[in-house]
Amino acid sequence: MDVRRIEDVAPVLEHNDTTSVWWLIKPREMYDATVGGYLELICEWEIAGGGEVFPHRHPTHEFYYVTSGRGLMRIGDEEQIISPGDLVYIPPDALHSVRTVSENAPLHAVSFAVGVPGAGAVDYTTHDD
Repeated sequence: MDVRRIEDVAPVLEHNDTTSVWWLIKPREMYDATVGGYLELICEWEIAGGGEVFPHRHPTHEFYYVTSGRGLMRIGDEEQIISPGDLVYIPPDALHSVRTVSENAPLHAVSFAVGVPGAGAVDYTTHDD
């Protein structure tokens, strides 16, 4: 499972030393994997305490950046706790799900996805897996 933690990354100064940058994915690092793709979506989302997103898959490189709360992320057969500052990478067509670890606290994140060349439209409102 590819989860990158902000606390594991040393900042570097960019933009004429005016901005600290924590590279979770370095420039062009995913070029070969995503070449020919397109920006499919960017959204911010929240799962209520005790909630979950059921297992599903879609033809995108999907990324979750956790902004608050904690969750149990499952990709394929692997599970890992995710928390603020974590960037999760979900490969295309990988079965994945996430649930909160607390009945009382939500999980909040930003997602963005790169579509796979030639893939059809995806219905993100349902989960059939």
